[in-house]
Amino acid sequence: MKRLIKRIVGIGSDENFMHIIENVEVLVSKVLSIFMVLVILVAIGDLGIFIVKEVFTVPYGKINTTLFKVFGLFLNILIALEILENITAYLKRHVFQVELVIVTSLIAVARKIIILDLEKVNGVDIIGLGVAVLALSISYLIIRSSNYGNRN
Repeated sequence: MKRLIKRIVGIGSDENFMHIIENVEVLVSKVLSIFMVLVILVAIGDLGIFIVKEVFTVPYGKINTTLFKVFGLFLNILIALEILENITAYLKRHVFQVELVIVTSLIAVARKIIILDLEKVNGVDIIGLGVAVLALSISYLIIRSSNYGNRN
């Protein structure tokens, strides 16, 4: 009976509780990575269907306007791959890599800029995107230089 009481009390200890939380984090990360792989596969299929449809149905000369959509779809897949890399890096090291998060954010902002319709956007939005790119670039430089400083 004393052993049972010790086990029950032991589950409530900080060390055992943190171990349970870490196991839950790993399980959630694995499920997220599986879902992200499915999202990537669906996005690749969507891109393939879009390209085939546009190449064979669009009149000559209109493909230039759809190139921005194609680039946007490509960048969506790259963003999904970066997110998958973030998840797998977490599974390997149990630490979020800030550099990967910033790079993913830069890709997302670049995607927004590439597919931006300048006729429908006002100047404040463009300034906001510029500020976002500048802030993310500075953040990336700071993180990258601090990582290299720690390695030497």
